[in-house]
Amino acid sequence: MTTPTDHADADLWARANRHLVRYGHGFMPEIVERAEGSYMTTTSGRRLLDFASGQMSAILGHSHPEITEVIREQAGDLVHLYSQLLSRPVIDLAEALSRISPGKLDRVLLLSTGGESNEAALRMAKTASGGYEVLALSRSWHGVTQGAGSATYNGSRRGHGPATPGSFVLPAPTPYRPTFMKGETYDWLAELDYGFELYDRQSTGAPAAVIVETILSSGGVVVPPEGYHAALAERARARGMLVIVDEAQTGLGRTGSLFDCEQAGLVPDFITLSKTLGAGLPLSAVLTTPEIEELCHERGFVFYTTHASDPLPAAVGLKVIEIILRDRLADRARQAGARLKRGFEALQQRYEVIGDVRGRGLLMGVELVEDRHGKAPNPALAKRVMERCLAHGLATSVVHGGWGVFRIAPPITISDAEIDLALTIFEQALREGLESRTE
Repeated sequence: MTTPTDHADADLWARANRHLVRYGHGFMPEIVERAEGSYMTTTSGRRLLDFASGQMSAILGHSHPEITEVIREQAGDLVHLYSQLLSRPVIDLAEALSRISPGKLDRVLLLSTGGESNEAALRMAKTASGGYEVLALSRSWHGVTQGAGSATYNGSRRGHGPATPGSFVLPAPTPYRPTFMKGETYDWLAELDYGFELYDRQSTGAPAAVIVETILSSGGVVVPPEGYHAALAERARARGMLVIVDEAQTGLGRTGSLFDCEQAGLVPDFITLSKTLGAGLPLSAVLTTPEIEELCHERGFVFYTTHASDPLPAAVGLKVIEIILRDRLADRARQAGARLKRGFEALQQRYEVIGDVRGRGLLMGVELVEDRHGKAPNPALAKRVMERCLAHGLATSVVHGGWGVFRIAPPITISDAEIDLALTIFEQALREGLESRTE
């Protein structure tokens, strides 16, 4: 159970502890009343600088005035329809996504969550290919529904029965702690070939898809080596697999381009979007080619959900794309990310326990270690630093898995002053975390 940090919240916490199902690693000891821009305000009146942009979703900050206005207007016109009925916002958003996506990903399915979009993409890939075997990376996170959860290897696999038949894992690339070496160089290509050889030995001859993130966010914000994704796709396609890229956290500007797969040198058969597309509202999308969509339709593809093609979130997604393009926010994310990275690298020079700083744009990983030479993960220190950050007004995210990695993903509208403030708070929290270890 969670203990309140302020006695004024005691009744709220008593009711929360009495009635809420705990669906993960517990709740943070704050209750948020409202949020605006890069800040959240708690029920006790504390302001917290949000360096996780909600659940990596509030890409334009909280309560963006244009998004708020779209919600108000659309709620007065049309919120929800039977899923076989279409509306103007749905058609407009599908067209907009087709226009900005790489390659020929001109067919769009609009859904609610990232797990749902990955579930649909996997089902389409199986329908189109005629196979059922799915490859994913060992640090992946694609959702918790059956198909997406079976392709998730970074957690949530225990306690609820077997995975979907045909689920296979590739070793995730780990540039900071490489396993396959050729002299002093990380031989990621040999590692990739080894993973595919293991798949070949286990396959029943029914390949369907490989699903990957271009940056393994929940896996420790791992950035694969240059050329990795192109090589992976080449090997997958040689085996008859379709390629799905999960851009839930990297899509629509966060890493400095509209789609991170473009920076990774990959044009996939499917892109899935969620988090950033709705800017905090539940909205996701599957993008694929006309050829794949036509084939799936001919073979009877079905994916009815209550909130497929809902008008209100579609109107929001359309406005999100408009703002990102109009205000050149992908460029802003690249510039702000460079400033943030310089700040963390400066801290790295002063503190031996900052082992690695990595990422692209405004999706960054800061890994704490016992010492830089041994690279032993330091999750205990990360937990203390996260708690001290919260005490000083900075809400951060430490990815689970025992690596001690901070996932830094503020809104891409964040100001330079807010970046500098966050760096100041982080350093103070780091000092206090180190001092508490020696007490």
